[in-house]
Amino acid sequence: RLMPELPKFDDEDLKSYGDEEEEFALSPPAALMSILTTQELLLENILECIPVGEFAAFQPLSDEFCHVLGYLLTWKLTLAFFKAASSQLRVLYSQHLRRSKSLNKLLYHLFRLMPENPVFSGPTSEVPNKDTKTFFTEELHLDVK
Repeated sequence: RLMPELPKFDDEDLKSYGDEEEEFALSPPAALMSILTTQELLLENILECIPVGEFAAFQPLSDEFCHVLGYLLTWKLTLAFFKAASSQLRVLYSQHLRRSKSLNKLLYHLFRLMPENPVFSGPTSEVPNKDTKTFFTEELHLDVK
């Protein structure tokens, strides 16, 4: 609930950056970026032996699974923050992500985490002659209990 409120504080300071010759970048919240940087290093260590194109499978509730889940949830917060920001702020934030190569790392990690066959095996109502359900066709409910 807090993430959509944070860009308002940077919006007030946006006027002071004005028309500078140098391309300016503005960091998303420092605490969020610190966690993201730490998790990027953890995932690089976990996924270092898995080439892009192959996928990693982790046992639920293992340490690796928790690190990957934390990384993806941190990106979910980051995207919620971006969604709430004005277009001018998004440009400045994206410059920071480009310089830190965080978005490149996200895509690199996703291509090693994405299953080859993303068949959805969750609770669904079985309807005969219906196409196979995948993670891309079904809405996921990520309620923490």
